[in-house]
Amino acid sequence: MSISLRRRWGGLAALLAATLLTSACSGSDGGHGTASGDGVQKAHKAGQKVTLTFWSWVPGVDKAVDLWNSQHPDVQVKLEKIPSGNAGGYAKMHAALKAGTAPDLAQVEYQEIPSFLLDNSLVDLGTYGVRKYQDKFIDWQWQQGVFGDGVYAVPQASGPMAMFYRADLYKKWGITPPRTWDEFEQDAKKIRSADPKAYISTFPPGNSAWFTALAWQAGAKWFDVKGDSWVVDIDNPQTEKVAAYWDRLRREKLIKTEPDFANGWYKDLQDGGVVSWVSAQWGDAIISGNAPKTAGDWRVAPMPQWSAGQNVSANWGGSSTAVLKGAEHTPEALQFAVWLNSDPKSIDLLIKGGYGWPAATDAFKGSALDQPSEFFGGQKYNDLFAAADRTIDKSWKWIPTVDATYQHLNDGFQAAVAGRGTFVDAVRKAQQQTVADLKAKGLKVSTGQ
Repeated sequence: MSISLRRRWGGLAALLAATLLTSACSGSDGGHGTASGDGVQKAHKAGQKVTLTFWSWVPGVDKAVDLWNSQHPDVQVKLEKIPSGNAGGYAKMHAALKAGTAPDLAQVEYQEIPSFLLDNSLVDLGTYGVRKYQDKFIDWQWQQGVFGDGVYAVPQASGPMAMFYRADLYKKWGITPPRTWDEFEQDAKKIRSADPKAYISTFPPGNSAWFTALAWQAGAKWFDVKGDSWVVDIDNPQTEKVAAYWDRLRREKLIKTEPDFANGWYKDLQDGGVVSWVSAQWGDAIISGNAPKTAGDWRVAPMPQWSAGQNVSANWGGSSTAVLKGAEHTPEALQFAVWLNSDPKSIDLLIKGGYGWPAATDAFKGSALDQPSEFFGGQKYNDLFAAADRTIDKSWKWIPTVDATYQHLNDGFQAAVAGRGTFVDAVRKAQQQTVADLKAKGLKVSTGQ
């Protein structure tokens, strides 16, 4: 059967159909057979117990699963915690899919959905009536899983960005939160002068997903589709501006270049070695969980802007719940995925774990997010993230080889830190390598927008 991916991104259907997706991702038979790519469905009779397996790394998801299990005795979910996607989770998923031992459901970040589609690994939930739940979710997040006539994921959360900072130390040094990236650089100099052991931030050379978000905020558009070709434009002026900026701060020793989410970085959060972090909303749980003795010292400010008077944020992160090929109880799996990401009690449990910015419509108002925070000195800081979420360029697109692009950038940034090249060199090389990656998949590629 042919692929039904005709509208999403204009020419996406032609791109995928011409290469790896040769069997149907959505069918006209209601999805209850092998033609829909999701295995033979087993009928669920009243009173019969169904057990679904769910792979996820999201903090707090275990408590939400426990709540579901307590309320749904006939449909039980067995949670298996796995490493985060790029830390081995996706490799585990793809290996299980290849072996025919994949779970029923899995955590899939938005940028990974195209790569799973290339492998024909996701069930088209549109054939199971998922569209009746669309109004439960923020449209741009819903659209992350929509390709042509198919819907391949239930949205969970995104990552609008702002700047966490140590208000006590900023006040001590007479510094106010920077409104622009120029002010950020000047503040970096003031901090280095005030305390030679302190830095305004780190540039994590092994986390190019973070760098991608900064380029996103600067107005870059790395990927697109025109006709039957993928468009790759990583080395655009906006991205090179961001790369050159951080490289200058690195060369002038105004920032650290240690890895984030590592022991040294956590210690810096604890003792003031790093006093700011431009991050997504879910960063609040990272800070409070790893630097608990700094409670009351942190605040949140809007993300610095490239031009005074601008009001632009970006997105770092974002996940969905997808049903993987081979699932035998897709209707029940869909029921759980929708409940997990839209039920108010489930959302509150996920919020407490720090899972991100909810994809559910109107989830912010009245939730645990909509409260002052003792850790953040009584600030009702999520109001800033709610505002940031409205200023993200939501036209950003992903390609099916984004993991390789991230690794190319990581390699280039790490080489520059080691004295071999610059951050701009890394961006330009990643452009060439990404084009080669897509061509190696048999895809047509053009460069520039």
